[in-house]
Amino acid sequence: MLRWSILFLLIALIAAFFGFIGIAGAAIEIAKFIFYIFLILFIVSLISSVIRR
Repeated sequence: MLRWSILFLLIALIAAFFGFIGIAGAAIEIAKFIFYIFLILFIVSLISSVIRR
């Protein structure tokens, strides 16, 4: 699951880059959405790794 959260982070950063330089106006909204998904997955990954130990 940590791999998925890192993948979502990379996608969010790429979408944010394109959105912030003006290539795609909708990319900012996509970046925000994917970033929130990343945060949720990252927190779930951290909690599950703590529980396993």
